[in-house]
Amino acid sequence: MKRLNILNKLQQAGVIAVVRAESVEKAELIVDALVDGGIKGIELTFTVPQADVCIKNLVDKYRGTDVIVGCGTVLDAVTARLAILAGAEFVVSPFFDVETAKMANLYQIPYMAGAMSITEMKAALEYGVDIVKLFPGSEASPSMVKAVKAPLPQVNIMPTGGVNLDNMGDWIAAGVVAVGVGGSLLKPAEFDDYAGVTDNARAYVERYQQLTVAKELMGV
Repeated sequence: MKRLNILNKLQQAGVIAVVRAESVEKAELIVDALVDGGIKGIELTFTVPQADVCIKNLVDKYRGTDVIVGCGTVLDAVTARLAILAGAEFVVSPFFDVETAKMANLYQIPYMAGAMSITEMKAALEYGVDIVKLFPGSEASPSMVKAVKAPLPQVNIMPTGGVNLDNMGDWIAAGVVAVGVGGSLLKPAEFDDYAGVTDNARAYVERYQQLTVAKELMGV
């Protein structure tokens, strides 16, 4: 049930923010700004110094809310376990790793593994990967999602990298379960403009909601 509940929250969030920062303090400021703008899915990358400390802080802060905090750029099972023990509710890798999948399964935590081919996606599904992270999304296309889901209709795909306000509609129409967004969403944070991050977050959430409502009305 725990794993299913987390997956439901991820899909309801829709937009998963990929957070990178030079310090715990800045990462937390970015996350607060994102949440203020309506973002509910947070993927804190392990490139953030003391990422495990940051994850614990964020999980403690947003416990009892509908904000869900996970860890990204997880390269191995050791890092996955460190993140999970810090409270990460999901684990994301830029590629598929068998031992990381086993670790996530052991703790009943959703694992989102990166893949760029149908062969990689098949292997990920065999080891219980819940959502395939199509990465880098900038090198793929919405038409690829449609092509893959023909032989593998059961695969849940989330593109990350290259997703923006202009092309989000194409990804949603193709049948993705969520989108991962980083650079275009967090750009103002480079200049410590956290109000700008909040404005961007609000724009992404509103756009996602408009697109999903329109898709439901069309009965797609």
